[in-house]
Amino acid sequence: MKSPVTVFLPYSGAASTRATVDVLASSHLIRTVFLLGTGDAPPLKHTTLLRVPTLFGSEAMTMIARRASTPWVLFVTRDAQITLGQFALERFLTVGEETGAGMLYADYADARLATRTAHPVIEYQEGSLRDDFDFGPVLFLNSRPFKEAAASLKGKPLTHAGLYALRLAIARKYPVLRIGETLTEAGVSDVRRSGQKLFDYVDPKNRDLQLEMERVATAHLRAVGGYLRPPFKRVALTSGTFPVEASVIIPVRNRARTIGDAIESVLTQSAPFGFNVIVVDNHSSDGTTEVIRAAAERDARVLHLRPERTDLGIGGCWNEAVHHPQCGRFAAQLDSDDLYRDPTTLRQIVETFHRERCAMVIGSYQMTDFNLQPIPPGVIDHREWTPENGPNNALRINGLGAPRAFYTPILRQVGIPNVSYGEDYAVGLAISRYYAIGRIMEPIYLCRRWEGNTDADLDITHQNAHNFYKDKLRTFELRARIQLNARRRAASRPRSKPRRRQRRRAT
Repeated sequence: MKSPVTVFLPYSGAASTRATVDVLASSHLIRTVFLLGTGDAPPLKHTTLLRVPTLFGSEAMTMIARRASTPWVLFVTRDAQITLGQFALERFLTVGEETGAGMLYADYADARLATRTAHPVIEYQEGSLRDDFDFGPVLFLNSRPFKEAAASLKGKPLTHAGLYALRLAIARKYPVLRIGETLTEAGVSDVRRSGQKLFDYVDPKNRDLQLEMERVATAHLRAVGGYLRPPFKRVALTSGTFPVEASVIIPVRNRARTIGDAIESVLTQSAPFGFNVIVVDNHSSDGTTEVIRAAAERDARVLHLRPERTDLGIGGCWNEAVHHPQCGRFAAQLDSDDLYRDPTTLRQIVETFHRERCAMVIGSYQMTDFNLQPIPPGVIDHREWTPENGPNNALRINGLGAPRAFYTPILRQVGIPNVSYGEDYAVGLAISRYYAIGRIMEPIYLCRRWEGNTDADLDITHQNAHNFYKDKLRTFELRARIQLNARRRAASRPRSKPRRRQRRRAT
């Protein structure tokens, strides 16, 4: 049997590529090694150099499809030194041939200096629509599905999103499977902590990339029947009677250093309507309880709730507050270590509800350090959101922004998952399925980034758990939208008139 694998890998002239090529060229399973170069680096021995404008654009994908003359393609996605594990290619081939997979990926190890750290990845699922899904440094692709998907890119020039469009197209028809074994090792290039990477997708310098990714994701939703067609429902905002117009909800556990500032930023709000702040003290033990109690004694607008249950996450604390009889018509979010930017924040939120008659309002925030000094990337405003396509693009991005506020009757109806990560995203997706969402693009909130943040520096196990959960939320939501569209199509079909039975004439 001829060597069944063709390799494509990025090349910028780095010495690490030479080492990777030496490893790959020594395998009897690899027929050809192609370098994908965007610069002027000279070719390497035992390789063929292909000049491409961008590594992951549609032109590079179609070029790979034309050059792939073997049943399988090994696509290296990082310009870093890659080492194959024992019989790694054989394992990819065996699983690929036995399962009919369109694409395979595997766990890997991060190599930094003399340290080797395990880096497991997560299972691909229907809702794995993030364009930053971590497949590891190597994709093992069945050439036939690859070529089919690449053909679908014809006439759709993509500078950044060619690989993203290609893997979504493959996943629509073929399995995308993870091998839960460490098959490769890759040099680490991005050594930032998880909390620093969190906001890359809303960095203004990535705006063109994000718009292109949105177009691809929207096309995918149309193809699978999950696209939501505007316009979205407006809300009368008149259901029920409430003790105040707005309640600010602060779930908290062990934030004695910051909870007093958060409460004070609510009490200093200036608004032409009644409001309160419901602080759900989730059994704090560091002095937080005493700070809240003192604030409640000074100001009757502070409600100090201490749940009887001891199994509540942030979402469960929100449920306690939202279903409390003192909750207002609108429920606005404030994290226990953040602040409202100025005394107009709550008024702006409520005015947006009444002006746009929406079920949810999402603001914008300024990133700061603990001392409230601005830090990069600055203002997070989610300008990728549009009233027409925001609910669809929400299935691609990793969050909807802050602060979030809700029309309480609808929030009570939707419910909030009892978890401490992703609960806000789950609610936002569910509401956006039907209802209009209002946006405030100017910063009205200060988001502190400090060592106390729960996502400041997560290890890979916790990062994977978070990402898997959000992908699962997307899977649930995508299925719900497909079902909703199916019901709408069925309801819009004209009903055929029943045929009238002819009476037999007596003879």
